[in-house]
Amino acid sequence: MQVMAEKLTDDTHDITYYAKDGRLTEPSDGKRYRWRDMIDRCKLLGRPLTEEEAEEFRVE
Repeated sequence: MQVMAEKLTDDTHDITYYAKDGRLTEPSDGKRYRWRDMIDRCKLLGRPLTEEEAEEFRVE
């Protein structure tokens, strides 16, 4: 009796296909925000902030 079926596909290419240069995130755009205040506003509204709403929390 065979307990596990043999895997027919090879998934080793997945990470190498998407991670071309080793970074796991996009480069920073240099913008800084007051994150705790943004999180509090999101909780209050019950939804993510729009781009315009997020700009209110931008640190110049």
